[in-house]
Amino acid sequence: MSTLSEELLAIIVCPDCHGELAVDEGQTELTCQSCGLVYPVRDGIPVLLVDEARKPS
Repeated sequence: MSTLSEELLAIIVCPDCHGELAVDEGQTELTCQSCGLVYPVRDGIPVLLVDEARKPS
């Protein structure tokens, strides 16, 4: 399993609201700290498409 680099996490933002993204412990999802959308991480690659994001529950 690949891990997301700190450099990548420092520059990517939520494509919907441009908020900061936080990675979960398993590094399988990124959660926007502003709007709450949850983006999947597949094979170590963040899928930053609003259509692929899960709405906050």
